[in-house]
Amino acid sequence: PERPTLGNTDYAFEMAISNIRYGEGVTKEIGMDLQNLGARRVCLMTDKNLSKLPPVNAVLNSLAKYGINFQMYDNVRVEPTDQSFLDAIQFAKKGEFDAYVAVGGGSVMDTCKAANLYAASPSSEFLDYVNAPIGKGKPVTVPLKPLIAVPTTSGTGSETTGVAIFDFKELKVKTGIASRAIKPTLGIIDPLHTLSMPERIVANSGFDVLCHALESYTALPYNERSPCPSNPIHRPAYQGSNPVSDVWALHALRIVAKYLKRAIRNPEDREARANMHLASAFAGIGFGNAGVHLCHGMSYPISGLVKTYKPKDYNVDHSLVPHGLSVVLTSPAVFAFTAQIHPERHLEAAEILGADIRTARIKDAGLILADTLRKFLFDLNVDDGLAAIGYSKADIPALVKGTLPQERVTKLSPRPQTEEDLSALFEASMKLY
Repeated sequence: PERPTLGNTDYAFEMAISNIRYGEGVTKEIGMDLQNLGARRVCLMTDKNLSKLPPVNAVLNSLAKYGINFQMYDNVRVEPTDQSFLDAIQFAKKGEFDAYVAVGGGSVMDTCKAANLYAASPSSEFLDYVNAPIGKGKPVTVPLKPLIAVPTTSGTGSETTGVAIFDFKELKVKTGIASRAIKPTLGIIDPLHTLSMPERIVANSGFDVLCHALESYTALPYNERSPCPSNPIHRPAYQGSNPVSDVWALHALRIVAKYLKRAIRNPEDREARANMHLASAFAGIGFGNAGVHLCHGMSYPISGLVKTYKPKDYNVDHSLVPHGLSVVLTSPAVFAFTAQIHPERHLEAAEILGADIRTARIKDAGLILADTLRKFLFDLNVDDGLAAIGYSKADIPALVKGTLPQERVTKLSPRPQTEEDLSALFEASMKLY
């Protein structure tokens, strides 16, 4: 039966993704792409660790072979901050580039998107394009330069999306810029690049794919999201679950179920790593249009308020909680909470992840999905909840306070939540096993 419309809800959704090209060794084509674009001054962005590794080398070889004139910026910070974005923006403004190439994980791709945006809009203040309520969330109306993204992790799906995330230092909270205008022109998905990822980076990136798929599949449906925009330029990138995103999210979830454990356990398993690299882009297509909800909304203060945690396999000079880890640690609690809305979707997700649901009752969907996730994480020796990465009950008020400004995502939760609900979710995530 038709539900009565709850007032001014949206009636349409839009599908926006970057072009993507997939193939082993496809990075060698990038010099030709830049030639085809007529690029004269190219900005190549990466980070200090990657600048010495094969993916960057493959890009440099291709640029040299086709005589592409470029400048390299390798000062990207892993888990970027407003300041690290501003440094990259400064470099981009000075360089007057006519094309950008980002080689790295989400941190590099997102930094490059921001640099491209603000170099194209030199009179804008930094907060103009940052998501409300932290920034002004203005729509992007300036033309940007072409950006080619070359992901080296299998996680963020940032090569397909118009979203760039950073830590806003002063508020100790992650936020970002979300606009279809900043999505890359082309994502070059070369599974060879996954071979340089250490084990924990494979794991944490894979958890991001898992949560992208689960959150976009269970998000508030697009036609229940309000307000309905008065002009299509105001329709958000994150629109709520919709029939197109559902296809990508479910498919990504199936690949994660089949290949993530293999990719983590055996670095030589090229089939598993190649499939996870593709799953990352598939989930990106899903959540880039549907959006994510509570795991991501709650993850931003978990990353932003970190005190001393330094993860294994990350060569960094600052404490950080890798994004995929900060997202997945709340997933058992979150999906137990959201499952009373659309329990059948939660049950379907649990089944894809290996639960036997033949005798399951629909009202237990949340508990079944939560248990399935806990077992999945336990099998992959993930830290035992927020307590294991340095948080305690005393931190809950600050974590809740840091989640409240994340309305762009928390409002996409299928089940609305109070501050008390958020406190309970953080508390339930302190210990997983």
